[in-house]
Amino acid sequence: MSHRAGFVSIIGKPNAGKSTLMNALVGEKMSIITPKAQTTRHRILGIVNEPDYQIVFSDTPGIIKPHYALQETMMHQVNGSIVDADLILLVTDINEKYDESDVIEKLQGSSAPLCVIINKIDKSDEETVKQKVDYWQEKLKPKAIFAVSALKDHNVLAVMNFVIEHLPEHPAYYDKDALTDRNDRFFASEIIREKIFKIYEKEIPYSTEVIITAFVEGENLYRISSEIIVERDSQKNILIGKGGETLKKVGTYARKDMEEFFQKKVFLEMFIKVIPDWRSKKNYLKRFGYED
Repeated sequence: MSHRAGFVSIIGKPNAGKSTLMNALVGEKMSIITPKAQTTRHRILGIVNEPDYQIVFSDTPGIIKPHYALQETMMHQVNGSIVDADLILLVTDINEKYDESDVIEKLQGSSAPLCVIINKIDKSDEETVKQKVDYWQEKLKPKAIFAVSALKDHNVLAVMNFVIEHLPEHPAYYDKDALTDRNDRFFASEIIREKIFKIYEKEIPYSTEVIITAFVEGENLYRISSEIIVERDSQKNILIGKGGETLKKVGTYARKDMEEFFQKKVFLEMFIKVIPDWRSKKNYLKRFGYED
């Protein structure tokens, strides 16, 4: 029996719910989910393995017009994902009101079949859904359009079946027990970053990077040391909070999530370091794993 395998790129604007959809399709929590936009900074692969097929889902940063070097590297990752794709899922929010010309521009370089996912329909009504379906049909003439609620797992199975149907014949790209191309250190840093997004307001999460400086795997205990990078001393003070309370909260929540994720006890250390304007400095971006 022939084996099928393919790369499926999940793209869209920030806050369309791409990460929620990816996690629902993969059945694992791979990508940060927060109510704030632009939380995904890296291209993250989630791999689904079955005896006769392998799907490599690729969650990408939300498509934006870049204003500094970090955002430029994020958009390079979107471009790379589109070039590699055997199938593209364009995720849109049912209530989106903004101009999608930059999304359409990105799609022009691709000959991969396109499927439009209208997400968050639990926050809408039938008439609006129908209008959106007609709009995207006329605008992009995709292979298929699905109206879903990734959060409520509504119609996600239909998307999955469509993806399986459109996989090319190909041997598996990754080992059959692989879930992702990312290592445990990466997920540890993403878990801390997610907590920062959930606990702090305004610019703090966007000027923050999390680096894992040590990751020691004992039989019963993981010892993890991390550095939280910010751009200004004032941000460092906000992160720490009064008497260190806020940072302690980040540590407690992150450690609980890590213990669930790694299925091990975790000892977590966090230090804060100020690097002025790191998001615009190519040498730091490279060191922090943002490759062009």
